[in-house]
Amino acid sequence: MSTTRRDMLRSALVAAAAAPALRVYAQTSEMPKPTNVTPAQSTGSELGYRPVITPNNSALAWHMVDGVKVFHLIAEEVEHEFARGLTARCWGYNGRVHGPTIECMEGDTVRIYVTNKLPAATSVHWHGLYVPSGMDGVSGLHQRAIEPGETFRYEFTLRQHGTYMYHSHHDEMTQQALGLMGLFIVHPRVEHQRVDRDYAILLSEWKIEPGARRPDPNEMVDFNVLTMNAKIHPSTQNLVAKLGERVRIRLANLSAMSHHPIHLHGHSFHVVATDGGALPATNGWKETSILVPTGSTRTIEFVADNPGDWPLHCHMTHHVMTQMGHGLPNTTGVDLAKIDEALYEHVPSYSAMEEEMVAGGDHASLTPPNSLPMIGSRGPHGIVTMSGMYTVLKVRATLEEGVEPGWYEAPPETIARAATEEELRRDGIELQR
Repeated sequence: MSTTRRDMLRSALVAAAAAPALRVYAQTSEMPKPTNVTPAQSTGSELGYRPVITPNNSALAWHMVDGVKVFHLIAEEVEHEFARGLTARCWGYNGRVHGPTIECMEGDTVRIYVTNKLPAATSVHWHGLYVPSGMDGVSGLHQRAIEPGETFRYEFTLRQHGTYMYHSHHDEMTQQALGLMGLFIVHPRVEHQRVDRDYAILLSEWKIEPGARRPDPNEMVDFNVLTMNAKIHPSTQNLVAKLGERVRIRLANLSAMSHHPIHLHGHSFHVVATDGGALPATNGWKETSILVPTGSTRTIEFVADNPGDWPLHCHMTHHVMTQMGHGLPNTTGVDLAKIDEALYEHVPSYSAMEEEMVAGGDHASLTPPNSLPMIGSRGPHGIVTMSGMYTVLKVRATLEEGVEPGWYEAPPETIARAATEEELRRDGIELQR
């Protein structure tokens, strides 16, 4: 017997009897809908490279001074929204969590100013990049820490290309857990494999207790908010591609403790690079899932040759949930009729919530303020019971750039449906009555 949301609701209500701080409410179809429009991919002809798209984020601005690309990172507290209904006081850069993507070309000399507006000292490490020792950013080893109110200057020439990261390397457990990280993309001078879409996704994990206003940096194993570019589905921007286009997805992982097996539906892909560099064509391999270890990057490429709406998600099942609860009793397979009767009597809202669920509404859940249901968002055929580290690749024969394409309209004969009695008899399928 499978566990239904009705069973989960019963379990939660039973647990709630001992937790007066929890409140009951139903999230209905009036919930604000996320904006999932992916920006159009620029050709970047004026830059010499095709800029990446970082869904739910943007590139860090720069300007030239005597042939040097100058950037300015500002480390500061940020009120960050993971999804509608869950915000937290985090640490980020330039008003963003995670920080904006730094994007350059191999051979560029970059000068990056880092201003510390945090209440604590910090530093920045350029993860995976070949830089002079004094620019590597480990406080106490390569430099003194950047104290609150100070601005430091980093300068180096980029000697490789690929997908890299930047993050605090001072009190790493606390500062990375609060969000001090970002992507650093270096394009090659000569592109050997042109792509039509180039996406970058930074994976991370957080511990945010239901109702809390700040992530907990002391957590070691029980992370309950799993994000792509610091967003939770359904607020993760969709990836889009036109049928037949070649797509690159750069996956980077700065989770504190977890590796993530990222799985793409509807397509297979080639693993073409790691943070150690491009893989020779003879060494690349084909997958539908790729393990991205913490502190690493993996770059995949494929041709979007299968139209539809295709999940891209971590395959650790708890990582496609949000603020998972572990204190609920296991009611799988239990006859809960008597519990139902007791709940109807003592929790008047239970009946209305149950009816709303049966009618196919959105989430019904027990949550305190500033928290989210564990699973679920509305899809074209009901509730999609995934959240967390999950997004959707939308492949279409025609595509209007910068416009959300909506749900895929599959030909009727290609949609799974309930079998008819006639079909069962025809094919010799006997059902136990």
